[in-house]
Amino acid sequence: MPATRAPGPPGLPLLGSMLDLKQDPLRAYLDARRDHGDVVRFSAGPPGLRAEFYLVCSPEGAQQVLATQAANFRKENVFYEEIRQTFGNGLLTSQDADYLRQRRLVQPLFTRRRVDGYAQAVAAESAALAERWERTPRGVVDAADEMSRFALRTVARILFGADVEAAIDVVRTAFPVLGRYVRGRALSPLRTPRSWPTPGNREAAAAEAALHRVCDDIIARRAGRSSDDLLGLLAEARGEGGEALDATELREQVLIFLLAGHETTATSLTFALHLLGRHPEQQERAGAEARAVLAGGRPPTAEDLASLPYLTRVLKEAMRLYPAAPVIGRRAAAACVVDGVEIPAGADVLVAPYVTQRHPDHWEDPERFDPERFTPEREARRHRYAWFPFGGGPRACIGQHFSMLESVLGLAVLLREFEVSAVDTEVRLTHGITLEVDGPVRIGLTRKG
Repeated sequence: MPATRAPGPPGLPLLGSMLDLKQDPLRAYLDARRDHGDVVRFSAGPPGLRAEFYLVCSPEGAQQVLATQAANFRKENVFYEEIRQTFGNGLLTSQDADYLRQRRLVQPLFTRRRVDGYAQAVAAESAALAERWERTPRGVVDAADEMSRFALRTVARILFGADVEAAIDVVRTAFPVLGRYVRGRALSPLRTPRSWPTPGNREAAAAEAALHRVCDDIIARRAGRSSDDLLGLLAEARGEGGEALDATELREQVLIFLLAGHETTATSLTFALHLLGRHPEQQERAGAEARAVLAGGRPPTAEDLASLPYLTRVLKEAMRLYPAAPVIGRRAAAACVVDGVEIPAGADVLVAPYVTQRHPDHWEDPERFDPERFTPEREARRHRYAWFPFGGGPRACIGQHFSMLESVLGLAVLLREFEVSAVDTEVRLTHGITLEVDGPVRIGLTRKG
């Protein structure tokens, strides 16, 4: 069958789909798939500044972009360039020889055996969080804020060891500023030079400088000292030719690990708690599993992960409905065909876990929360790219086992100790670098036993 030209929403005469994409991009993507099919062409912006991009919604198309045709789809779009300029050229943004060199150096630090050793940090931070929740006035917390704090403290403890406290406050302050800055610049048809002294540029520059100072100070204090935290292991990592990461590269890897390592897990845990708070039957089953496996109040270990299959399914279903990376961008180096549709050279292409993981051809009643979708039998029958919250292909997330370990063990500790109820039953979504909530995600806490 010959390739066809992608259809798309007509939008407004002067602005195309710009207003829909600015007001609620995730809803715009869902509506576009429903109305125009699995590859949709968007046109947005005023005349003279109008941009086009292609949204790919089918599992087959996602597999082509991320895996089978991955060499043709590069991280060269505006969004990745803004992340690169803000956080550095770490594993998330690097390409070609830089990426391959970094991956070879970093990969040994994320083997399953090495990651399982991080369970002790997860257990310590989970216990500290549960203890703090016991002292919470009125028994109501904002899950989004709490899970962001928990995930950041956990990844910072793994990265920095004893220096964790020196980094936490700066990172918690700086990351939201820089996330908003990156998103605003990426979506703007006119990007002023970063050197101009606008309020936004000055605020972002101050946040970036604060992050660099705290990372550089910790790295400098470690010079010549051996340590078994992730930063120490990164500093000691050597390639086949003996090459190492220099101080700037170390900082860039640390910033990317902090960004990707806490925001993805925080999002998954936030929505797992929110969904369980709205579905008491599934919560009771998950809590019973947690109490049976972690009986007697003992801390979790990596070996417990295999004994928590229902909690794992809960997390996977939360990630299906609310993937931390709701869209993944690439740029086509050469003209090609994706899912039977022509993609021109130089076109920006989005694959959208948020849309694909709600695709009615692959998910029955897709808006319903149902952890049983992830039994081994049902997973085996499903297309590999019907669920891909960690991406796929050669650029799949290197930290996906760590994210699942932290999420499942952390959730197990919290559900062993507390019953949760959803105070905010509806949550407004937006997205910057990752999926974000527009407002609180409050949950009520009731101490078990």
